[in-house]
Amino acid sequence: MKLGSSFLALFLAGMLEAQVPAYDALVAIESEVADASTAESVSKLTTRLAAINISSWERSEKIDYLLVRARLAGKDFELRVMRPRSRDPLRTIDRIRRAAYEDVPVSDVTAFRQRLSNVRKTVAEARVELTEPSAELARLAIRHLEQHDGVGQGEPVRHPQPAGIIGWYRDLEGRVSSDQPELAFDVNETLEAVMGLRDWLEEKLPAMTAPAWIDLEDYAWYLKNVRLLPYSVEDVRRIGARELDRALTFLKIQEHRNRGLPELEIATSKDELDRRVVEAERQIRAIINEQNLLTFPPDTKTSFETDVFFTRRPGGKRHFWEELSYRNAINNHVHASIPGHRFDGFLQRRVDNPIRRAHRDGVRAEGWGFYIEEMLLQAGLLDELPRARELFYVAQLARAVRIPAELAMQAGEMSLDEAIQYMVDLVPFMEEDLARYDLQIYLRRPAYGMNYTIGMAQIEELLAEEAIRLGSDFDLGVFHDTFLSKGMIPIALIGWEMSGDDEAYAWLLPD
Repeated sequence: MKLGSSFLALFLAGMLEAQVPAYDALVAIESEVADASTAESVSKLTTRLAAINISSWERSEKIDYLLVRARLAGKDFELRVMRPRSRDPLRTIDRIRRAAYEDVPVSDVTAFRQRLSNVRKTVAEARVELTEPSAELARLAIRHLEQHDGVGQGEPVRHPQPAGIIGWYRDLEGRVSSDQPELAFDVNETLEAVMGLRDWLEEKLPAMTAPAWIDLEDYAWYLKNVRLLPYSVEDVRRIGARELDRALTFLKIQEHRNRGLPELEIATSKDELDRRVVEAERQIRAIINEQNLLTFPPDTKTSFETDVFFTRRPGGKRHFWEELSYRNAINNHVHASIPGHRFDGFLQRRVDNPIRRAHRDGVRAEGWGFYIEEMLLQAGLLDELPRARELFYVAQLARAVRIPAELAMQAGEMSLDEAIQYMVDLVPFMEEDLARYDLQIYLRRPAYGMNYTIGMAQIEELLAEEAIRLGSDFDLGVFHDTFLSKGMIPIALIGWEMSGDDEAYAWLLPD
């Protein structure tokens, strides 16, 4: 009897897998997940993973197994549900924008010409691959091609900024025409291709009927199998509504308390904003060290970068995070820099376990960034800065409002424009550009908007469980250090490892 080639390949792979220790087989599978780009390749890896018997493994090894399984489930979700190649024109926008930011004169002409050639190839491929594009995402793609989004996509600072990606390629064409005219033809050819993409999207737009949203059934599958969350969609909705009410209540109490105080002064120069960022980091480090809230390893950087920079926009316009940070830089620096994302990333790179070091769970990452805002607020960081406390509650409200907006979009109950208006109406300082910037991410990456609030809720739940379990032995700084040492993995897995309670976390394991 002849064996089919695919069956034979699986059989031989199983034979080879059986010849190496089971954990080594797991590491081998994990190393192949990133390159799995087809349903067939994901299916083969899933079959190999399911063949590994983990019943006798240590708890930490079982957690690593679940991480690999979650990564494969994420790949499956992308290929089966999201289908970005065929559904999402913004995938093309993400791939073609950066070539236009090239410094001129160009140092490596050959490499630059290849990048431009790749842009033209990507545009040509998009016309073939986009077989079921969403009209809502196509309109967003056209907007990115024609308009600056008012927030920034990593492009250099210009005053004024060029109008969208087409504007940046026109800007590049003008710069090479002046300084390196031998490149003008290549840039012009690429500009024509990018403009052609805009025209093609506009032409096809009336026939685009596929929605941008998925549906809540797929959303629920993603929560369970990729994010390893113990919550249903209704749980997420309930937690989000509670956090929104809480943030708005605390904001109104703080505003009432501060009603007789002068407003915060807005930074009016780069030097002033930079000075405030330095002072913010000094204050953050001081309270953490004084109260032993967590440990800074000896090789921790002496300062961390900010991600809100000073810029002068037309008409004095500022986006949401600039409105907050120009008044006081502490909130953003806590969340994005220290002890938030940049410090968190520094610790992640120190993780020895290769499976955990490669994992980036959004609920864990954004949940930690959101949790520490409230934690430091309650620890007394802003006791002497009551007006700045208002900004923390405004930021909390901005993050809490993402859950109802995201769920409404993914259920097809609210359009992107309606979700933008919902955020603008509810959150002080919010404006359309930043709301659109955030919400288009949550439309394209379901369950991203809920990361912040749901992650914070999970961390607080875990902290309470550990405080009860340890009693008088509980130490907040030790809790933080232990939590961070586990890597950027789903919080349920961290809870399982910290508590050692196999029964409470049995729901995580395969049936």
